[in-house]
Amino acid sequence: MMRILPAALALTLLAGTGVTAQAKVSKACIASIKKTVKRAGVKPSLVDKALDGAKFNEKVVRFSRSQPEFRTRIWDYMAFLVDPARIADGKANMDRHASTLAAVERKYGVDRYIIAALWGIESDYGQIRGEFFLPHAMANLICANRKKRLFTRQLIAGLKLVQKGDVRLDDLYSSWASAFGQTQFIPETYRRLAVDFDRDGRRDLVNSIPDALASTANFMVKAGWRSNEPWGFEVKLPKGYRGPSGRKRRASVQTWAKRGLTNIDGSPLRSNYSAGLLLPAGKSGPAFLVTRNFNALYSYNAAESYALAIGHLSDRLKGRGPLVKRWPTNDPGLTRAQRLQLQKRLLAAGYDIGEADGKIGPITTGAIKKVQAKAGMKQNGRPSMAVLKALGG
Repeated sequence: MMRILPAALALTLLAGTGVTAQAKVSKACIASIKKTVKRAGVKPSLVDKALDGAKFNEKVVRFSRSQPEFRTRIWDYMAFLVDPARIADGKANMDRHASTLAAVERKYGVDRYIIAALWGIESDYGQIRGEFFLPHAMANLICANRKKRLFTRQLIAGLKLVQKGDVRLDDLYSSWASAFGQTQFIPETYRRLAVDFDRDGRRDLVNSIPDALASTANFMVKAGWRSNEPWGFEVKLPKGYRGPSGRKRRASVQTWAKRGLTNIDGSPLRSNYSAGLLLPAGKSGPAFLVTRNFNALYSYNAAESYALAIGHLSDRLKGRGPLVKRWPTNDPGLTRAQRLQLQKRLLAAGYDIGEADGKIGPITTGAIKKVQAKAGMKQNGRPSMAVLKALGG
């Protein structure tokens, strides 16, 4: 497992669910953690510097209790992650780092557009740094008994990266789940798969774009990426389709053709690899044939919605158009720009939500529920087009 949650999502999609048990970061707990980490071979002075001053962080514990990939509507998820700004920024960054991407693709055989899409979704092409100081975040989760063994291992691995000289202690700003760097590796994965692509003697996935992109490609190769196959593609189902579906129920593309599926434009399917049929919104929504490469993307962050977002963003970076089949909803999700606009309209309407930053947290969610109540809508706190229109958008 690579990580649990991309930082960009943790900071923006989580609508607050209150922490029911206040986990105290006590002196006794920190002392116990220090003892364990020192025993694992981390220098005492580094352990003390990393963990002194750790305090209870409600956000870290709250975020650990909810993962948006599994509770966010697919059309909301895709609207946020594959929006016009991310596509435009991706194309610009691909031009800016064309030689590095080409070199990485040559060495590892991983599609440069896939690598760029992962970079874009994980850190907005290096623009987003983790919100949490990793040692303190791990201390919170350990003291809260949230997958204690896992996060103890990440803490130890992270500090050993500092001790080795790959990164500085000040570089350890991560998601709540310890993923950090340009393409969000958890420390154990960093230790195993990071590469020094710029050959400066350090595997620096925080400050070195070449190291980060090459390490991501190395991960994909180890996860089973095949250079001669796409991640997948949109297809058209025959009317009344009643056949199998699911990414694990693979069959040859020729078999899918015999079942009545075609390319999205209606042309016959003509490929010789195997694929599964992904129906993220059921038979009434977009349909995709996905290959083993989709499974490699899935291994980066274990959610089909995540892998689909990466694949679709990579297609958009290649210049391909949006999905042909629309999502089965009359209330579409919002892009990042529209989420920011929604917050500005909430402020203009008198809702005290603090600064408009496009991040939908508990306060914004509460205000949205009030707007929904006034408009006679279901009060679920969802930032949607209907809410934006209710605010005059």
